[in-house]
Amino acid sequence: MSDGADKIVSSIISEAQSKADAIIQEAEKEAALIVEEGQKEAALQKQNILENAKKQSAMKYQQLISEAKMNSRRAELEAREELIESAFKRAEEELNKVASADSGEYKESLKKIIAEASVEIGGGDLILSLKEDDVAKVKDAIPAIEKDIEKSTGTKTTLEIGANINTIGGAIVKTKNGEIEVNNTIEARMLRFKKVLRSEVAKVLFR
Repeated sequence: MSDGADKIVSSIISEAQSKADAIIQEAEKEAALIVEEGQKEAALQKQNILENAKKQSAMKYQQLISEAKMNSRRAELEAREELIESAFKRAEEELNKVASADSGEYKESLKKIIAEASVEIGGGDLILSLKEDDVAKVKDAIPAIEKDIEKSTGTKTTLEIGANINTIGGAIVKTKNGEIEVNNTIEARMLRFKKVLRSEVAKVLFR
């Protein structure tokens, strides 16, 4: 090959090498940028993941605290309810003892209970139902009770002893035709007044 041809070939190779070097440098720059962007993106995603994890952790913590407070409150209310029900149960047992005894105090209470139920009905011809043991306690007082009812209602009243009932004490009074009935047994009275008494019992137990 002549000197001229060698120079041309050498020039072509040199130019190609320069272009190749330039392309490689540009590629390396782009690669470095891609790597840098990738690292930035990875760091950003890592930060987002950490922040989301912190948020979720805080939410879970608050949820657990809230659930613990609710469970604690529920347990407290259940314990209070058990104590209140226990108090009512003891009161019922005491009332059962009083009603079973032949005391003057219970006899007077029974007369008032009968009169109260009869006045609520409005007097008239009434049927009086008691437990078997209570019949003898008020039988002799029936005329006096009738007069008290007539005085309160302005209506002539008769009280006829009806069938015995299963109760701690108290009475059920109803009209002869059965249309109106007032349950004034101790159990029924406790049930009616339980809501009011519950708050009073709670005040005594938890003051």
